[in-house]
Amino acid sequence: MDFVTYILYSKTKDSYYIGYTSDIKARLLRHNQKSKGFTGKVDDWELKYQEHYLKKEEAYLRERILKSWKSRKKIEELIAGSEHPD
Repeated sequence: MDFVTYILYSKTKDSYYIGYTSDIKARLLRHNQKSKGFTGKVDDWELKYQEHYLKKEEAYLRERILKSWKSRKKIEELIAGSEHPD
């Protein structure tokens, strides 16, 4: 099974969210359904970045590392570095 560490962005909140999952499409749908929690107040979350792992523990560890940065600049640099021109 494939696990994904991901970064979402909401233009409304002007904020990033970092998480991990085994089903990125379903998870993004859930984030965009208004509900309780950090992502539940808005419905414009977009997937900006993802990394794939074979083990859940690896994806979780990477999520913890990214969250520990607490730096918008570092997160934006990571996203920018993953965008390659065609």
